[in-house]
Amino acid sequence: MEVSTTLTEERYDSILAIVNSERSATVQELAERLNVSESTVRRDLTALDKIGRLIKVHGGATAVELEYSTRDLSMREKQSLNYEEKEQIAAYAAKLIRPDDFVYIDAGSTTQLLVEKITELSATYVTNSISHASVLAAKGCTVFILGGRVKSITDALVGSRTVAALEDYNFTIGFFGTNGADEKHGYTTPDLVESMVKKTAMEHTHHRYVLCDHSKLGTISSVKFAEFGFATVITGTLSSDKYRKCRNVVEVSGPDLHSNV
Repeated sequence: MEVSTTLTEERYDSILAIVNSERSATVQELAERLNVSESTVRRDLTALDKIGRLIKVHGGATAVELEYSTRDLSMREKQSLNYEEKEQIAAYAAKLIRPDDFVYIDAGSTTQLLVEKITELSATYVTNSISHASVLAAKGCTVFILGGRVKSITDALVGSRTVAALEDYNFTIGFFGTNGADEKHGYTTPDLVESMVKKTAMEHTHHRYVLCDHSKLGTISSVKFAEFGFATVITGTLSSDKYRKCRNVVEVSGPDLHSNV
């Protein structure tokens, strides 16, 4: 029963990734891509429609056009989602850091995995996450933590003091989290205050990377902090060719890497 439930959830994730990326999909198309029967797809679409994740229409489904988040997920909730994919993304990102880099690391669940995988101890790090700073310090890294108000649900330091501190820095490379990533609507987050921190940090970073598991592609949250093309996306295995064709997307898929950068 547990295996069956896991397979169903994985199928749900794949369906949502396709529908959100393409904005719509037919039952036949989904069945072919997922290698399952059309009756299975219809049952899945009915279930996902009932919980508001997509809109079931005759012959297929369309994406929920725009969904505003009323709250952030807690770090514990985020860490349980797409964990293996996030680990692959984090491992790839960690290899991009060089000894002479001045690195910014944004608060987030995937960036938390990144700091755990960092082996470059000669670089200098700046972060707005208390837990990130603790992990980096324990490794023996030179790390600076920004000031500001602690947003406990995401373990992020935010506010005007945080933004002001970022104005003094020029980072060679930076890694950012996001709640949504969409070609048209850019990178988005539910929190206006946190969006200002992300926006300012990005503007002061030369090489910008957004660590984004596949479920966030085609997803839109309340506040945009950057245009989609302003950063390179590091993501997991893509279910749609839409984002695979984007020049700023790096696809991490197990031992094989696909990059358009």
